[in-house]
Amino acid sequence: MPRSVNAVASRNRRKRLMKLTKGQFGRRSNVWTVAKNSWEKGQTYAYRDRRVKKRNFRALWIQRINAGARQYGMSYSVFMGKIHAKGIDINRKTLADLAMNNPEAFKAIVDALK
Repeated sequence: MPRSVNAVASRNRRKRLMKLTKGQFGRRSNVWTVAKNSWEKGQTYAYRDRRVKKRNFRALWIQRINAGARQYGMSYSVFMGKIHAKGIDINRKTLADLAMNNPEAFKAIVDALK
């Protein structure tokens, strides 16, 4: 009895992965084992960096709020401490956007804290 190997499914699986690595440099795009390793590593980086992206944006927002608060003689920690003490419920993303794009509104918040 001949050996059954289901080559159709194997080829389709390889073709799908080779299509995903199309455009990569050198052997990463046309050698099966290298392409597979490259794609798996890329998926690992993608998973990790979706979380790193959130950290980076939070750090950016903090820097922008700090720069905005220092214009009015306050550090970031003092500013955020007063915001929490006053019960002003506004997130860092919005505060950073106000500090950068709408200084009058940010000044109004700072005046409310003083």
